Amino acid sequence: MIRLQPRSETPRLLALAVPVAAALAALALAAIPLALAGAPIGRAYATMLEGAFGSRFALAEVLTRATPLIFTGLAAAVAFRARLYNIGAEGQLYLGALAAVAVGAGAVDGPPALVTPLVLAAGALAGAALMLGPALARVLLGADEVVTTLLLNFVVLLLVQMMIEGPMKDPMSLGWPQSEPLIDAAQLPKLIERTRLHAGLLGALACALAVHVLLSRTVAGYAIRAVGAAPAAARFAGLPVAGTLVGVGALSGALAGLAGAGEVAGVKGFLAADLSPGYGYAGIVVAMLAGLSPLGTVAAAFFVAAVFVGADSMSRAVTVSSYIANLIVAMALIAVLVAGILTRYRVRLARAGSA
Repeated sequence: MIRLQPRSETPRLLALAVPVAAALAALALAAIPLALAGAPIGRAYATMLEGAFGSRFALAEVLTRATPLIFTGLAAAVAFRARLYNIGAEGQLYLGALAAVAVGAGAVDGPPALVTPLVLAAGALAGAALMLGPALARVLLGADEVVTTLLLNFVVLLLVQMMIEGPMKDPMSLGWPQSEPLIDAAQLPKLIERTRLHAGLLGALACALAVHVLLSRTVAGYAIRAVGAAPAAARFAGLPVAGTLVGVGALSGALAGLAGAGEVAGVKGFLAADLSPGYGYAGIVVAMLAGLSPLGTVAAAFFVAAVFVGADSMSRAVTVSSYIANLIVAMALIAVLVAGILTRYRVRLARAGSA
């Protein structure tokens, strides 16, 4: 008989090995559908690796895709740490992008040192404002934030569609509806010429470090962790549980809003309905792969982005659907959840009938 014995403390090496093992397991398991599709396994993975890391342009594209994933992964990680389950990062991303365009498309004129921070601040504030509603509803009414944040995603997407087809539509766009473009002073500078990699990556890394310091080195971070671990005990100890949840909600929404502002200011230059291929939802996977660690979120976002970029190259080379990337990411998440049991419990073999 197999018994699970709770660990008093999780070994640090084991905790670090779990996401790595999960990623390798996901890649190994993905070989099964690749083989069923008739693809040469070795060539498929070699092409995938080359497509993600084989050139300066490929690596820059991975880092570009990883940037919004770091922001949305941080948004999920910090909220989940407090057991505030924000599933609305996709909507917060789009509302942040909408606010960034409202400010950066000509509403404010000035040098980049003035306009760019205002654009990013507008995106962060819009994302925070959107998440404040569900957080307050959770605190005051006991409403399930999973439902409210998820439904708000669809509300925001409809709002964005209405705005880019109406008041904010670019009169020069002849095809797919899009907003007016951001002025040059509102756009983020490129880190590598002739690539899409922009300075938003540096902001994402800075936010990851800041959130790590917040959670591990500050009184507010202690309150967040205490509320997430045992809300009743935190309340009994006099910690401001309601205020902590509202503050965490605002921070989580702001991080997701920054993802949207960064995409329009650094990559697109305008807002369209296809701005995000699901970065808000993928951020949840990133956070879980990272074990809700802010610094681990950077590595997890890099892995997920590399899988998506590499899968695009693989699909062109071996005629396999690029949706295999979604399958690999999903398998990695499942592997992390299963492996997480091993970090919390020891597996023991007990004789049948023993106490």
